[in-house]
Amino acid sequence: LFSFLVFLRYQIYYGYPLQTYLEYPIIIAQDVILLLLILRFSGNMKRALFYAVIFWGGWYVLTLRKRIIDLAMNLCTFISAASKLVQLRCLWQTKDSGQVSALTWSMSAYTSA
Repeated sequence: LFSFLVFLRYQIYYGYPLQTYLEYPIIIAQDVILLLLILRFSGNMKRALFYAVIFWGGWYVLTLRKRIIDLAMNLCTFISAASKLVQLRCLWQTKDSGQVSALTWSMSAYTSA
């Protein structure tokens, strides 16, 4: 979600045409809905307000200075790859892949690399 937020804000900040980043608001909305459903069914709806504040605060902070948005954009690849490594570590420790297929993880690892 962080990477999509940064990509969207970066492209709006630099005035890219709408067609180049139109999928990001849709992807962000999907992620937010998914996060809300996870919080709802796990009984942690109180955290939703915390995440909403972080989301809106991050949206504002990204464009305080040009260097912040540029640095965030450069860190997106690292953050995306790190999140995949954390997921893989969790799967390795639990020894339970659940409903994850090898093809899904292969595609995810390829895009992160």
